[in-house]
Amino acid sequence: MSDDLDPAGLAEYLAGRVKWIAVAVFAAVITVGALGFTPVHPSPLVAAAGAVAAVGAATLLVLRGRPALLYAVVATAGIAVLADGQSSNIAWFAVCLLAGACVLGGRRREALAFWAGTMILFAVEWLWGHPDPGWGAWLAGVTLTVGFSLLIRHDRHLLAQLRQAQAGLAEQARTQERNHIARELHDIIGHTLTVSLLHVQSARLAVEHDPSDAARALAEAERLGRECLAEVRMTVGMLRQDGDRQDAGIAPLPGMDSLPALVGRFRSAGADVTLTVEGDAGGLPATTGLAVYRIMQEVLTNAVKHAPGTPTTIRLAIGGGTVTLTADSAAEPGTGTGLGLISMRERAESVGGSCAAGPGGHGWLVRATLPLGAGLRAAKGGAS
Repeated sequence: MSDDLDPAGLAEYLAGRVKWIAVAVFAAVITVGALGFTPVHPSPLVAAAGAVAAVGAATLLVLRGRPALLYAVVATAGIAVLADGQSSNIAWFAVCLLAGACVLGGRRREALAFWAGTMILFAVEWLWGHPDPGWGAWLAGVTLTVGFSLLIRHDRHLLAQLRQAQAGLAEQARTQERNHIARELHDIIGHTLTVSLLHVQSARLAVEHDPSDAARALAEAERLGRECLAEVRMTVGMLRQDGDRQDAGIAPLPGMDSLPALVGRFRSAGADVTLTVEGDAGGLPATTGLAVYRIMQEVLTNAVKHAPGTPTTIRLAIGGGTVTLTADSAAEPGTGTGLGLISMRERAESVGGSCAAGPGGHGWLVRATLPLGAGLRAAKGGAS
C-alpha cells in the first residue's frame, strides 16, 4: 500500500480488504461444513456443487451488492443442498453471515424479505422435514444477526448525517469568515482612502499659498496609507492556515478607546464632526466596541464622501443594557443601497442589535442599537 494515500483512498482500500476477508470467512465456513458433515445423500459431487454455488453467490453479494436478495437466495439454496437438512451442519452459520450482508449492503426491504424466507425455511425443516430442536438455534441466530445488523446500519446512517452536518457547519463558518474579512477590508480601505483624499485635496489647495500646511497634509495622508497597509496585511493574514499564522503580526482591534482618534483623523482632514458620549463606555465588551467603531467609521466615511463640508453630529448613549449610536448629517437625503449600509447592518446584527439609515434629522440619520448583554455573550463565545 502506498504511503501517499489520502484519507478517502485509505478508506476505500480498507473497505476492499474487509470485503475480501468477509468472503474468505464465508468460504471457510462452507468448506468446514462440506468436509466435516457431508452426508451420503446427496452425493459428494452434489454437495460440492452446492458449496461452489454458495461461495460464488456470496462473493457477488459482497463485492457487487446488487441484486442482494437474489445473490443471498442462491447462496442459501447452495447451503441447503450442502447441509441436506441437517441442523448440526456448521454450514448453516453462513446463512447468518448472508443475513448480515443483506442488511449492511442491500436495501432494508430486501434484508427483511431474506429474514422472512429463512424463518420459513427453518420452520419447515423443523416441523416437516427433519424435526430437530437445533433449528430453533438457527432461527434465533439469524434473527439476532438481522437485529444487530440493523442497529449497525442505523448507526452508520447517523454517522453519515453527522458528517454531512459537520461539513455544512464548516462551510457556513468559512462563509461567515469570508464575509467578516470582506467587511473589515471595506471599512479599512474605504475609510483610509476617503480621509487620505481629503488630505491630498487640502494639500493641492495649499501648495501654492502655504507649502508647510500642504506638506503636513501629505505627511498625514502617507501615515494613513501606511496604517491602512498594515491593517490590510493583518486582515488578509486571517485567510492563512492556522499553522502559517505564527509569524503574522497580531494587533489589537479598535474599540471604544479608539473613537476619539477616529474623529480626530476626520477633523484633521477638514471634516466638521461632533462626538458626544453619554454613559460609562469602560464596561463595554470588545465585540460591541468594535461594532460601534466600525459603524461610526462607515458613517463618517459616507458623510465625507457623499456630503463634504456638511456638519455631522454623533451621539453615543450607553445605559439601560444597550448602547445607541445616532449620527445626524446635514446632507441631502438620498437612496443609499451600497455595501456600506449593508456592512453597518451586519455589524449591528452580529452582536444581536440593529441599524437603520435613511432620511431624518437634519438630512440623513443613522441609528444603531446594540444590546450590551448580546455583545458580552458574543465576546465570551469568541473567547471559549
